[in-house]
Amino acid sequence: MRGRPGSSLIEALIGIAILGMALIGLAELFLVSLTNNARGGEMSQATFLAQQQVDYLRTLTAAELGTFPSTSRSESADETIDMNQDGTADFRRLTHVQASGYSYAVRVLVFPPARIGRAADDLLKDPDSYRALAVMNAVIGR
Repeated sequence: MRGRPGSSLIEALIGIAILGMALIGLAELFLVSLTNNARGGEMSQATFLAQQQVDYLRTLTAAELGTFPSTSRSESADETIDMNQDGTADFRRLTHVQASGYSYAVRVLVFPPARIGRAADDLLKDPDSYRALAVMNAVIGR
């Protein structure tokens, strides 16, 4: 039986070990891909929320823009948003409107829910260090 061709138990174990290492590498790549897809989805939703706010502000008159945010119009410059209506805040959206002659400089920032307790001024000053998901700047002329 010694002279028969074939593989020994040790060779089979080495083959299984090499295959296992390759599969672990592929599993890690899969997990990184899932994480990046989730982050991309968050950024996409945040960009939508920022654009939605800019579009809303474009519908306002000059007088309304000058008084933004107005409680009579149920507006807020700092709001938490629950996208899926599950009772948990998914985003924090900050809106800053500044008049400049006949135009208004608008800045909308959207942050993850971890930034809900942070001071709005800190977030507006340095959105990059607080990991803003979306930052949108626009000028609205009236």
